[in-house]
Amino acid sequence: MSSSTTGVDLSGTYDLDPAHSRMGFVARHAMVTKVRGAFTEFDGQLHIDGQDPTKSSGRLRITTTSIDTGVQQRDEHLRSNDFFDMPTYPEITFASTTVEQVDGENYRVTGDLTIKDVTKQVTLDVEYTGSALDPMGNNRIGLEATTTINRKDWGITWNAPLETGGVLVSDKIVLDIDISAIKRSDG
Repeated sequence: MSSSTTGVDLSGTYDLDPAHSRMGFVARHAMVTKVRGAFTEFDGQLHIDGQDPTKSSGRLRITTTSIDTGVQQRDEHLRSNDFFDMPTYPEITFASTTVEQVDGENYRVTGDLTIKDVTKQVTLDVEYTGSALDPMGNNRIGLEATTTINRKDWGITWNAPLETGGVLVSDKIVLDIDISAIKRSDG
C-alpha cells in the first residue's frame, strides 16, 4: 500500500465494495470437514496513508442476519441464541487500532472485533493485492485478510458431543476476507 512498493500514491479514503468483496469464515464440522460461509451485508471504510502505512486505518460493520452457509436450516440455527442471537446483537464490528508493515505487500492489522457486545483484540494478516482504475473510472485497491479466532472468546459456546469423541462445531474459526475498495473522489 505504500507509494514505494506500488509506484502510485494510494493515499485517500476508500469505501468497501460489497459486490466485489467477501466476509467469509470457515469452521470444522463433526471434526472431519470444513463448512464455509459468509456474511453478505456489510459496509466499511479504509483510510490509506501511502506515505506511512502505519497511519492507515479501517472499520467494518457486518449485518449478522446476512449469514449464508448455503443451508437454510444451519443459517437459522446460527441466527438463534445458540450462536449469534441476532435479534439482540444485529451487528459485528471491527475497528483497527494499529497497522504494521511486514514487507512490501504484507501487513498486520490489529483492532477491536466486537461480537455479541464482547470486544476482543485480534490481528489480521493482510496482503495488498493491487490497485487498478476500473472501467467506470474508479480507483480500486484489493486486500486479502485472514485470522483465526476462538468463538468461545465472544460467548459463542453452543456445541454437541459426538459419539466417536470430539464435538460437532470447532471452537477455532478462520476469518477469510477479500476486499475490493473504491477511492472516494473527495479523498
